[in-house]
Amino acid sequence: MVAHRFVESMLSVSDPNVRITVIGDESRLPYDRVGLTGYFSGATPTELTLDEGALDDERVTVITGDRVMRIDREARTITSRSRRVFRYDGLVLATGSYAARVAVDGADLPGCFVYRTLDDVQGLRRFVENRSAELGRPLRGAVIGGGLLGLEAAGALQSLDVDCTVVQSSERLMSAQLDAAGGGMLRRLIEDRGIAVRTESRTTRLDPDASGSVAALEFQDGSMHRADVVVFTVGVRPRDELARASQLAVDPRGGVVIDERCRTSDPAILAIGEVASFAGRSVGLVAPGYAMAEVAATRLGGGDATFGGYDESAKLKLSGVDVASFGDAFARTPGALDVVYADPVAGVYKKLVLSDDAQTLLGGILVGDASAYGALRPLVGARLGSDPAAYLLPAGGVEAPGGDLPDEAVVCSCSNVTAGRIRQAVHDEGCADAGAVKACTRAGATCGSCVLMVKKVVGKELASLGRTVSNALCEHFDMTRRQLFDAVRVSELGTFSAIIERFGRGRGCDVCKPALASILSVLVGAHVLDGENATLQDTNDHVMANLQKDGTYSVVPRMPGGEVTPAGLMVIGQVAEDFGLYTKLTGGQRIDMFGARLEQLPLIWQRLVDAGFESGHAYGKSLRTVKSCVGSTWCRFGVLDSVGMAVRLELRYRGLRAPHKLKIGVSGCARECAEARSKDVGVIATETGWNMYVGGNGGFTPRHAELLASGLSDDELISAIDRFFMYYIRTADRLQRTAPWCEDLEGGLDGLRAVIFDDSLGICDDLDAATSRHVDDYEDEWAATLRDPDKLARFHSFINAADTPDPSLSYVATRGQVRPATAEDRQDGSVLIAGTTLAVLR
Repeated sequence: MVAHRFVESMLSVSDPNVRITVIGDESRLPYDRVGLTGYFSGATPTELTLDEGALDDERVTVITGDRVMRIDREARTITSRSRRVFRYDGLVLATGSYAARVAVDGADLPGCFVYRTLDDVQGLRRFVENRSAELGRPLRGAVIGGGLLGLEAAGALQSLDVDCTVVQSSERLMSAQLDAAGGGMLRRLIEDRGIAVRTESRTTRLDPDASGSVAALEFQDGSMHRADVVVFTVGVRPRDELARASQLAVDPRGGVVIDERCRTSDPAILAIGEVASFAGRSVGLVAPGYAMAEVAATRLGGGDATFGGYDESAKLKLSGVDVASFGDAFARTPGALDVVYADPVAGVYKKLVLSDDAQTLLGGILVGDASAYGALRPLVGARLGSDPAAYLLPAGGVEAPGGDLPDEAVVCSCSNVTAGRIRQAVHDEGCADAGAVKACTRAGATCGSCVLMVKKVVGKELASLGRTVSNALCEHFDMTRRQLFDAVRVSELGTFSAIIERFGRGRGCDVCKPALASILSVLVGAHVLDGENATLQDTNDHVMANLQKDGTYSVVPRMPGGEVTPAGLMVIGQVAEDFGLYTKLTGGQRIDMFGARLEQLPLIWQRLVDAGFESGHAYGKSLRTVKSCVGSTWCRFGVLDSVGMAVRLELRYRGLRAPHKLKIGVSGCARECAEARSKDVGVIATETGWNMYVGGNGGFTPRHAELLASGLSDDELISAIDRFFMYYIRTADRLQRTAPWCEDLEGGLDGLRAVIFDDSLGICDDLDAATSRHVDDYEDEWAATLRDPDKLARFHSFINAADTPDPSLSYVATRGQVRPATAEDRQDGSVLIAGTTLAVLR
């Protein structure tokens, strides 16, 4: 990657007569090692290959699958393994590093891998698939090393259905980036994800089984851990053997010694990336390597540039686990102050390190919510300009900075791109969106964590020039969600692959995939787990249940309008008792049952479906509930039948997918006992009919709904809600709730009234037809799943998790808290599982 960046930079700063020869011993062109884990989620080697534009330049010759064996510094020639000889005026060593293994017996057994190259991950995947088929069960895995790469490797193993444990020699995960509190919070998040963690454990030996493949790890304290596959992520070592053989100065701890100009002890030879040792250190991160590449290219091109040192900011790329560290995270600066926010219940830990006057940002740690990383990272060394706590509090506090960054603030640390450079790209080089800036400056081209900040800076600069700001859904689609909705509707395409092939590029991301899943659900109406579109769903939709923080799931059957029969209540009570579930009445007049394990979900839902219940869609971006008071049926103040209307509305819109969740409230009189005005649609009965309110939302910025129409009949009310919902679904942005959507509408509520009641856009027939299709095609997702063996196959946590659990397992429900096993808990095998997958082994 660093060599590739050097070539790009060299071509941009040198005269047209320059000739560059690139020699690498891998058989592939340069590829994205930072995104290597993407291979396990579907990325092909071709998709991981870096942009070949520079390597296709006529001034560049690329030789793969050959290794340089000798440097003749006097003759200024190099000789490769194929015995080819090349002359040079300047030589750049970008040989990188190799992945280390723990120096213990058995580290080279079959089933032991490192996590460094495409060949490594391809070999790992093949082994897991073949070994699992050979043993007839999912494998048990161990990742030795709990740093950034180790956690990504654990996630990759988990995606291959390997029961994974991370083994860390120190007392906490990511010890190079996180303090004790941050490491503790990260451990909870990793374990909640279903990955076991073992700290302060030094591996002393790996033992084979009868076939010679790895079978177990032995630790310094004498304990054992069974593992069928082991991945070493214990760091990297500079590949400096060529430099040593050429008698260049090499640091005692490894790495070719360079100065601030990236020159080695031979002025004609430079070293960049992980093979280089600057100020006594070699660092295994891409951002410093890119910075060195820029310096080396500038120097060889006749310019003046120096390498200022290592930026070790890092962001974990593991789905569902948000972690970032930047600047002086450990407060080593004299007089540094810490500002800390911690919420153990939500799994969030945030720390900012400030100067002794609490004005200048020095660094920080973000665990559980790293959304502020893109805004804070560029401000390191600058004044915050507001209360530091505002950057740490949950959403709804003071907004983090947007585009008002100083020109010298580094927005993209991977490519060392400043806010000033981005502004220059917009003003002087005609870049009209974040994608163009990315191509021009490389900002956001590596890890992608700065993309949102790049968009903000670009948007603000374009606005200052009076130019249209791009509202592209993501880097894979140039359209907005609204435009994409219309494109899919008109083209009648029904799969993500067909849509991205026609209207987008690349393989998609966690922004566009769920957005298209929602769009396809409305337009196609297929089951969320059908075909390739099952892979687009958010975490909860994958198993049609809400994942809880202890790794179990909640079950929420639908109760339209809060109405339920005594028989139904008894079924719910019996199910909760039989499966040991914690029950709670929700604010939406339903019963929530907590603590279900993955393999129990079909068993629970079979009984609920048989009793007449259906999915309450508590897990989806869809209609959640219709809350009501008892209305005129029972209440002496009730004007109209609020319960009957609530039931009618909930049965009409059940399963309706949307950009965000939807809630309705129906009150039988102006006393407003159903709190209708806090809902997306609020309905209040009056003497003259129903009043309809829209755009009410809870959350961090609660807003009351506003009156859209009054005195509506039953049919007029339902027609208006039909059109309101469908218009919102078609035109709202991704994850935009109805409150901000209403505010953004052209013409405001008056414009909305014109669309719904006056058909000002001529689309009411289309909106009505879309609602009718939804009502006619509705099928309960859980009922359909229970009839489909292929869909049921995803609801197995373990190979032995069938309808009848393993009798050697004792399941203990304690409201998410693990308690010690008692004598009554223990059975043969002495295995205890509490909450998620905590096991006490004999």
